[in-house]
Amino acid sequence: PTAIRAFMKWGDHHPARHDLSRLRLLGTVGEPINPEVWIWYHKIIGGERCPIVDTWWQTETGGILITPLPGCMTTKPGSASLPFFGVEPAILRPDGSECGVNEGGSLVIKKPWPGIMRTVYGQHQKFKETYFTQFPGNYVTGDGARIDEDGSYWLMGRIDDVLNVSGHRIGTAEVESALVSHPAVAEAAVVGYPHDIKGQGIQAYVVLKANVNVGALLAAPLHNTQKSRHFPFLTLLSRDYVRQKSS
Repeated sequence: PTAIRAFMKWGDHHPARHDLSRLRLLGTVGEPINPEVWIWYHKIIGGERCPIVDTWWQTETGGILITPLPGCMTTKPGSASLPFFGVEPAILRPDGSECGVNEGGSLVIKKPWPGIMRTVYGQHQKFKETYFTQFPGNYVTGDGARIDEDGSYWLMGRIDDVLNVSGHRIGTAEVESALVSHPAVAEAAVVGYPHDIKGQGIQAYVVLKANVNVGALLAAPLHNTQKSRHFPFLTLLSRDYVRQKSS
C-alpha cells in the first residue's frame, strides 16, 4: 500500500503513459490498504478489470491465512476477504469472548495450520508468552480486526496502534483511511499524543498530493473528513516524510 500511495501522490498521468493492458492480477500485502487506495489501484492500474489479491499473513504463519480467491468471489475495497482453507480465525475481546459483527478486537487463530512456527531459537519460553499466553489455546497475532455482516475480515493494524481517546478505542488505520479519502491527501500516518483531559489525542502526519493549494486546504480542516472530529486532533502537513525500508 505504501508504494501504491506513492503512485497516487505523483498523479494519474504517470501510469496513463504506459500500456497496462497485459496486467491480469494485482496484489497488495504488508499493511491494511485504505479503501480509497484500493479503488484507485483497481481503477487506474488495473483498469477496473484486474482482481486485487489483498492478503493477510505474517512471517510467523509461514504463508497466507486470509485471502480472496480471484475469479471465485467478489472482493471489497480494503478487506482481506475470507480465511484460507483449514484456517479458523476469531476476533476476541480482552476478556476472551468473541466480538460481534463489525466490532473490533484481537485477531487470533483457533487451530494449528501446516505453516505455524514451532519456536524461536533459544527463546522458547518467550515464544510461548508472546503468542499463546494472552488467550490460552489460541495463536495471538497481535493484529486488530473485525468481521462484517458477510463474514469478510477487515484488518485494523497492530493492537498496540489502537488509541484510547476519552474511553473511545480508535484504530489508527481507520483514521488514516478517512484522511486519505480527502482529495488533497496522498498519504497519512496517525499516532497518539498525551492529552491532559482526554488521555490521548490524535496526531496526523499528512503528505499532500502534488499541486495542492495548502492555503485552501487549511480553510477546510482535514479532521472534518473523519468521525473523530470531536476529539483532540493535530495535523502536520508536508510534501513528504522520511521513511525506513519497511515504510
